[in-house]
Amino acid sequence: MDFGMFMQFERRDGLSQVDAFNEGFKLVDAAEEWGLDGAWLAELHFNPERSVLSSPITIASSIATRTRRMRVGMAVYVLPLNNPLRIAEEVATVDQISEGRLEFGIGRSGFARSYDVYGIAYNESHQRFQEALDIILESWKGESFSYNGQYYQVTNATVAPRPYQLPHPPFRIAATTAETFPRVGEQGFPIFVGLRGMDIPELRENLAEYRKAWRKAGHPGNGDVSLRMPVYAGASERQATEEPWESISNYFSRMGTLYRESAGRAGIDATELRNDRAQRLAALSYDEILATKVAFGTGESLVDRFQQLEEELGLDCVVAELNPGGLIPPAQVMSSLKILTHQVMPSFK
Repeated sequence: MDFGMFMQFERRDGLSQVDAFNEGFKLVDAAEEWGLDGAWLAELHFNPERSVLSSPITIASSIATRTRRMRVGMAVYVLPLNNPLRIAEEVATVDQISEGRLEFGIGRSGFARSYDVYGIAYNESHQRFQEALDIILESWKGESFSYNGQYYQVTNATVAPRPYQLPHPPFRIAATTAETFPRVGEQGFPIFVGLRGMDIPELRENLAEYRKAWRKAGHPGNGDVSLRMPVYAGASERQATEEPWESISNYFSRMGTLYRESAGRAGIDATELRNDRAQRLAALSYDEILATKVAFGTGESLVDRFQQLEEELGLDCVVAELNPGGLIPPAQVMSSLKILTHQVMPSFK
């Protein structure tokens, strides 16, 4: 099983945007040195107090040139917010720069605020996503093509460069609603999943539907699953649970607010489900968070935790959120990463 880290390039209270970039790149350098398998980049717009990661493909290019081994991925590239030809060119370029270490995680985002600011209707996001994906795949064939969709039109375009990885970098599609899982399985794409809006039994059922659709469509293997979740490694069990408490509480409080604010918006799936998720997050005790939403512990107990999750969910990769909530001090984030890479990962290699 592989291990990666999910990065948002958080901006801490009282610190500058320059500080946010410096902290993020220090973490990348340590991860490369300590053998982490990959860094996965969020895409966050118009929230300067929280993050500076509005252009993940640019950051991916920088990571590609300052590392030699670690893979870099999008988690996720929000396809409907940009021109698909431009996306194809930029992603292929970074794949070339990294010599095939790029992974292309894609989605449409579950929250509409960025669409509002860009002036794109969120209820168009499903169709825009599919059209953009069709164009990107066609463009990477390296031949002239045209496309006439509802939202995008292409006339005699030939995209260069082609990706280093042919026919294209590995795709990975984010799934947050039950209906997405079988659709992605039928398409034969690896999948991103998380525990923010669902618990482990619910996720297990959804993954069963993903794999069922995968096999029914005739794809080889049994799918490919990456689990994104908050991870904190401490020197003792007490430290591992006490030190991230304030930050993880902030994390789930923020998620609950986002679910409540997005419910009822045009194009948002399952409004009642979002309200239910918001209520469940608000009602979670810390003991419930520790049992069902996160992996906090010593190196030894985290090995047990990830072995259990690997067996129960059939995981191929864990993507660790090392600073969920953005309030864990930098030195503790770095220490957590060191324990993860030195004491946990070797048991899965």
